[in-house]
Amino acid sequence: MLKNKSLTPESPSTTMEADLSYRYFGKILLREEIQLSDAEFQENLSNGNFIPTPSIISKRIGHECQRCHNQKRSLFAMIDCARCKEKHIYCRHCVEMGRVLACEPLYTWNGQQPIWKTHENACVWDGQLTFVQQNAADRIERAIRLKETELLVWGVCGAGKTEMLFKGISSALQLGKRICLATPRADVVRELYPRFNEAFPTVDIQGIYGGSEDKDGTAQFIIATTHQLLRYDQAFDVLVIDEVDAFPYHADPTLPFASHRAKKKVSTTVYLTATPRNEQKVKISRQKLPHIFVPIRFHGHPLPVPQFKMCFSLQKDLNQFQFPFALMTWLTKRKHQARQLLIFVPTIQLAEKIVGVIGQLLVNKGVIRSQEMLQAVHAEDPNREEKVNLFRQKKLTILVTTTILERGVTFPAIDVIVLDAGHRVFDEAALVQIAGRAGRSPEDPNGEVIFYHDGKTNAMVQAVDSIRAMNKRGRSYLT
Repeated sequence: MLKNKSLTPESPSTTMEADLSYRYFGKILLREEIQLSDAEFQENLSNGNFIPTPSIISKRIGHECQRCHNQKRSLFAMIDCARCKEKHIYCRHCVEMGRVLACEPLYTWNGQQPIWKTHENACVWDGQLTFVQQNAADRIERAIRLKETELLVWGVCGAGKTEMLFKGISSALQLGKRICLATPRADVVRELYPRFNEAFPTVDIQGIYGGSEDKDGTAQFIIATTHQLLRYDQAFDVLVIDEVDAFPYHADPTLPFASHRAKKKVSTTVYLTATPRNEQKVKISRQKLPHIFVPIRFHGHPLPVPQFKMCFSLQKDLNQFQFPFALMTWLTKRKHQARQLLIFVPTIQLAEKIVGVIGQLLVNKGVIRSQEMLQAVHAEDPNREEKVNLFRQKKLTILVTTTILERGVTFPAIDVIVLDAGHRVFDEAALVQIAGRAGRSPEDPNGEVIFYHDGKTNAMVQAVDSIRAMNKRGRSYLT
């Protein structure tokens, strides 16, 4: 249990402990992450400011990592410990955050709790919400102010869910609460961080993900990938889980566990999604999950409905890393040549190789001016952030991508292609999200979405049915 010590404000030890509380409160730490000398650390350990706990415990069925809750035998291994010169087991699941060894405890802060600043009128965003958005923003704020446990915000792609959060976050900051917005992808953290910095210029905000320079996690408002929640324990008053249906959050049981542990016992969790999973729909239908539904894009236009294009030679073309003839024909006769183009492919290998093979052909056909205007991006690309920024700046015409850009990113005027839309990697939720990348700008709300396939799948049909159903509900709201 955390204890809130009563210390004399004038005491030097009080000042030091308060500083340490902001740095270490609510975290699960390795010794190497505690930036104190051995003497300072031992002093804080002896007076109870840090509490050691076993890092890996043994159970009848195997082992359990106390940082990430991993229990899979295949994700534990033995290693020679440099410190104690013996072999010890370690957790491979969360090793990228620093190795958790069985012989070294984890530490949590048990000293003075930090008192977070209260911010009056922290939000300076002066945009205008639609009537439907305002209803959702009010509902989010009410959930935070009344300390409701959970709220699901179900809004179509392009509904403006980020802007709907502003009022609730502003109220949380007014009450001196600590906030975390967690999202599955690093690309989304990089997109959201500057938007929130601009909307809340006086608030200390940090963006944290695997490759970020800043990882100390001391800010009052943290925007992070869901994996970063593995570092926290009872740290946040308000936790927003963006794209709660997305991979890897819904597929990795350690992430929901980490999100539950990261929030305080009395806290509010807001889930955001455009494509809720069946388990969430069942909870909604049984009235076990409070929710609000936003079926209209912020600009009032419907979601683009994908077109199906049959390609009998699709697999043969892709095996040779070629675009199908039907796609090449469409590219040369596009109605809206000013729009950029996102092409989704199912594998990293296809993304990388198709660009090298097809570049000069697209130049020869006048689709792009130079091969440099066609690039590929994927999760393992070291230049991933740079390429996405170049596309955002319209310095690239075509970006071939895997599903890393299926959600959470906004480009104002693009068409969207899915090559091999029947591939198993493109489930219904992914296809709906991919289609939602198009038509997000009020100046160009009608981007084209085309699924190239060699046989319709249930996921493809269900995705189109879902989009049409959303548009129908949206029209009923408008009328």
